[in-house]
Amino acid sequence: MACQCQPAPVKPDGRFRTALWIALIINLLMFVVELFGGMYAHSAALWADALDFFGDAANYAISLAVLGMSLYWRATVALLKGITMATFGCLVLAKTVYNYMQGIPPEAITMGVIGGLALVANVVAAVILYRFRDGDSNMKSVWLCSRNDAIGNVAVILAAVGVFGTGSLLPDIIVAVIMAGLGLTAGYQVIKKAWAERQMSATTSA
Repeated sequence: MACQCQPAPVKPDGRFRTALWIALIINLLMFVVELFGGMYAHSAALWADALDFFGDAANYAISLAVLGMSLYWRATVALLKGITMATFGCLVLAKTVYNYMQGIPPEAITMGVIGGLALVANVVAAVILYRFRDGDSNMKSVWLCSRNDAIGNVAVILAAVGVFGTGSLLPDIIVAVIMAGLGLTAGYQVIKKAWAERQMSATTSA
């Protein structure tokens, strides 16, 4: 006779909870900074990064809410987060096309300063979350968010240098496309792992 029991919910890791709170606060603060900075600088890359910070903050808040729940529900939330990450990638692509059609070069100095500040913030968050990168799909998703943000910030700084040197909006556009690609690929990874965990949980409870 098959077991009718679900695996017991994993006891929340206090270190993971603390790491999530720190990452949540960092992302909310940087969302505000990059939102207004991107508007001021007319930068698609900064604006995209601001939305990414907001999405990550929401992801961290959701992750805090599901700590201690069963694998099925943690995987379900991670699946939704993966879809959100992929959707974000599509939105960034749309915004990039819009900025390209407008043809207004961004303000390079503002891009560089805010990009540098964002890089520091994301490196701190990524280091804090690094030890949890091989956990379940929920843990994996928060690590991928921070890793992608740090990579994106380096790209924003390089774009600022390119805009400053050429006076063209092309470097900003290229970075925005790269960030969209990161969102799409990370979303796919999270969706794939979360779906497998949901299937495994359903099989175990059958």
